[in-house]
Amino acid sequence: EPPDDIGTNPHHHPATFATTNTWNLAVRCGGRLGTTRGVWQVGNAGCGGTTGATHCDLPFRYIAASVSRVSVISNVTAIATRSIEGMPDHDCVTHEHPDHPLRPPKLDKKAYEKKLRKLQAELVELQQWVIATGERICILFEGRDAAGKGSAIKRVTQYLNPRHARVVALPAPTERETTQWYFQRYIQHLPAAGEIVIFDRSWYNRAGVEHVMGFCTPKEYHRFLRQAPDFERMLVDDGIRLLKYWFSVSAIEQEARFRSRSQDPMRRWKLSKMDVESMNRWDDYSRAKDAMFAATDTPWARWYTVESEDKKRSRLNVINDILHRIPWERIDPEPIEIPARDQMVDSDYERLDRSKYEYVQDIAGPLEKAKVKAEKKANKAPAGE
Repeated sequence: EPPDDIGTNPHHHPATFATTNTWNLAVRCGGRLGTTRGVWQVGNAGCGGTTGATHCDLPFRYIAASVSRVSVISNVTAIATRSIEGMPDHDCVTHEHPDHPLRPPKLDKKAYEKKLRKLQAELVELQQWVIATGERICILFEGRDAAGKGSAIKRVTQYLNPRHARVVALPAPTERETTQWYFQRYIQHLPAAGEIVIFDRSWYNRAGVEHVMGFCTPKEYHRFLRQAPDFERMLVDDGIRLLKYWFSVSAIEQEARFRSRSQDPMRRWKLSKMDVESMNRWDDYSRAKDAMFAATDTPWARWYTVESEDKKRSRLNVINDILHRIPWERIDPEPIEIPARDQMVDSDYERLDRSKYEYVQDIAGPLEKAKVKAEKKANKAPAGE
């Protein structure tokens, strides 16, 4: 049933509920509810009866008023039609799509770095507020392979205190973990008071790669779609601030990034056979993402789409969004007085003979400015001088 505060809570969206047993439901795919990004129509999501003409701006979960939850979510994949108005969703664009959007213009490097530095400074202040207030922040970064999640996470955490901010990127489950409740291995990584935890891929692996690649059964998949909203509701009810970001990239841009990785020895480790296989299953991943959004985009745990055709833009935009989603306040740090050096010296201390220490080789010495300048000058001098 819809919540009691459906008309007053700003996090809930108004909806009209039909009295019939089946529904024509409009579910958003990317962007915000009610925008013209894209509208999905899901039909026959009930258990018989006359098809209603209900339009709902609520996430899919709230339409289970008189319909079996299992039946509703099992029919999420029965998506019939999609109407695109305006820019298409990159995740639904294929190589043959005639309306593939052009890559946005490049940002000015200095302007980008200045803006990034400013946002990162605010992230440091946000973290101080998290530590001081005991808040718990959990952020999920999801998206296709090579969508820019990793580079965005690096910029988010670059200047944060690692004692209070950590990144969770779990490997494939062990044999023992496969016998546990699916969410069990993620729970131990949830934030404690004063912590920010970022999941570089999360429990939504089951709705994406596990489902598409056949690493889970249909029963396990549908169970996940039923349980995920309830699991996230428990986290939010307990006081955890949960943010979910989907990094959207086109097929053409993904392929270009794969090819770049394959030729770069510093990033070759990022490319796997599974990544290449994902290119061949682009449409399967698109369907899985749409079903995931339909089943798990709830008022208490919304999905926020980050356009990631340009990585620099996506980094700025996701950091800015984090800063605006969390109601933090600037906390002035406690002043620390540094005494004069002469007050810190212990005159009774005598240092040991430094020649007895084992030092690492100084390979940086030849890179000193004066030496490099002299070497360049010597190389430019005519032969015989």
